[in-house]
Amino acid sequence: MIRLLLVEDSRSTRAGLVRLLTGQADIAVLGSVDVEADVPAHAMRLGPHVALFNTALMVSQLLPVVDEMRTRNPVGYPLILSDPDVRGMLPPRRRAREASFLLRGTPTPVLADAIRRVARGERLVDPRLEIAAIGADKVASTRELEILGLAAQGDTVADIARRLYLSLGTVRNHLSSVITKTGARNRLDAIRIVRRDGWLR
Repeated sequence: MIRLLLVEDSRSTRAGLVRLLTGQADIAVLGSVDVEADVPAHAMRLGPHVALFNTALMVSQLLPVVDEMRTRNPVGYPLILSDPDVRGMLPPRRRAREASFLLRGTPTPVLADAIRRVARGERLVDPRLEIAAIGADKVASTRELEILGLAAQGDTVADIARRLYLSLGTVRNHLSSVITKTGARNRLDAIRIVRRDGWLR
């Protein structure tokens, strides 16, 4: 039996997904939580094989949650439902081990099969999302957006370096790169630009 934790912003959507997935004989929905809940703590307590994310958070905001979830529950794998038209929700190209990505609105049988494959340790990325990510990476890499997203939350360079296990110089280089790519005047201007263009919330 595959143990599933559902992470969803909307209570009504959570209920709908639970109903759809509980119809699968080999999938047990352990619980459904809001993305604002302590997802890693729920994962540690429930021990799911797969955590299914269907949220409005950008990938740069989800990755720290995924990292901590995997640390607390190494047997659990993340599967993120995404939209190729929302640039900040595209799969990371440099951190392939982290998560699988599937299109939102995927039919239930296809979603259920993906959950089974992810539970076996496979990593899946819908080709349409992968193609969109290739184009997006020319504007700013997922790592750059992740670091800029943390800076937007108020983290200092030192905070980001500790959180992502990077050197101070590497963090500064990534920030400098995204400032250059976006044509921004400084870090705050880069944050404004990527939020305006839908890369960060």
